[in-house]
Amino acid sequence: MNNSVGNAARLLGAGLRALLVLTVLCGVIYPLAVTGIAQALFSDKANGSEIKDKSGQVVGSSLIGQTYNLPKTDPNDAEEAARPDLKWFQPRPSNGLGSNSVNTRYSLILSGATNRSADNGAVNGQCTKDAEEGTLCAQVVAAKEAVIADNSTAGYQVKPQDVPADAVTSSGSGLDPNISPEYAKLQVHRVAEQNKLDVKQVEKLVADHTTGRALGFMGEPRVNALELNIALKALSKS
Repeated sequence: MNNSVGNAARLLGAGLRALLVLTVLCGVIYPLAVTGIAQALFSDKANGSEIKDKSGQVVGSSLIGQTYNLPKTDPNDAEEAARPDLKWFQPRPSNGLGSNSVNTRYSLILSGATNRSADNGAVNGQCTKDAEEGTLCAQVVAAKEAVIADNSTAGYQVKPQDVPADAVTSSGSGLDPNISPEYAKLQVHRVAEQNKLDVKQVEKLVADHTTGRALGFMGEPRVNALELNIALKALSKS
């Protein structure tokens, strides 16, 4: 009987010691070591890839897209459609999973894809104005019309065939921070007109903020909309 109690006590003691050691090792030392290495070698990425303006204020993350809309005429009207502020470069549509229904007090957009097929709402295999409301085709057609109308100026007419896919469709997450160089260039004339800048200045701004493929072959060229708009703000004030 005494031997059984002694064995049980030894096993219990060994288990408690293992628990203590593993708690300190895995719950304290390892997290502190990983955090320290991350802060020392990759502090920018470890802190959320924050983007700061010239004043040093954090204005967002390079990994998460933002919208650039005009204030609502009625802040309490949840049904009022967002209107883009045309003086800024506009990002991709952020349809994702639609408006937040978890907490209706906040007008958030949930990350995620629509899960609709490319021909959702298509008529005879084509996305036309006859597409059923609420389908992907209807969204694409409406977005394309808006892009053409918003970006056409007195001296520059956007052609339907010049509207790139990322101008009318959201990304898989709905929060893509980047746009294609083609979409950025399509917005140049409108942005220049709205901010009373020379078109060449804005074209150079886009070129300076265009990032090529990773390692020269992975991914696609892209422009981070937030970084571009920060540079635009600085240029328009200079």
